[in-house]
Amino acid sequence: MANSVEHRQLRSSWVWLAVLGAISLIGGIVALANPFAATMTAALLAAWAFTLFGVLQVIQAFRLRRGSWPIFLWSLLLGALALAIGISLLFRPMEGIISLTVLVAIIFIVLGVVKLMYAYALRPIPGWVWVFVSGLLSLVLGGMILADMPWSASAVLGILLAVELLSNGVFLLLVAFGLRAAGNT
Repeated sequence: MANSVEHRQLRSSWVWLAVLGAISLIGGIVALANPFAATMTAALLAAWAFTLFGVLQVIQAFRLRRGSWPIFLWSLLLGALALAIGISLLFRPMEGIISLTVLVAIIFIVLGVVKLMYAYALRPIPGWVWVFVSGLLSLVLGGMILADMPWSASAVLGILLAVELLSNGVFLLLVAFGLRAAGNT
């Protein structure tokens, strides 16, 4: 019985998913149209997230101070560091964009190396070459971002945000229309 009710509720929510998908698609198109504004938006979102996390972590640290001093000190240090990063990003967003872009490039390179090692481990299994290609692509993207610094910083985060919004929009619309079709059967 509960399974049937859950399915009905899920099928009836297709409109909301379609609206969210459309909003995400529009956001992705806007971000692609102006990657610098999207990059600034991503940097400011990261700034506020770090700031909020830092404040909450400092509050949590003081709630723990009666327990273990090492736990208190590490919690306080983590909160202060996150707060400092957030405030720094808020007050110096252009420098923050460069730092975040370098971080993204390093993550791409590290992921590329890990994927290549994973592909090597998978080598006897069919399809290992796709993991290898993905690793090479990650390495190339990371290298391209670093090679074009600081100019790439003005657009990379915005383009990544746009791709994420577009892929989420497509995914949400496909799920929504799938739910609508399931409701009609």
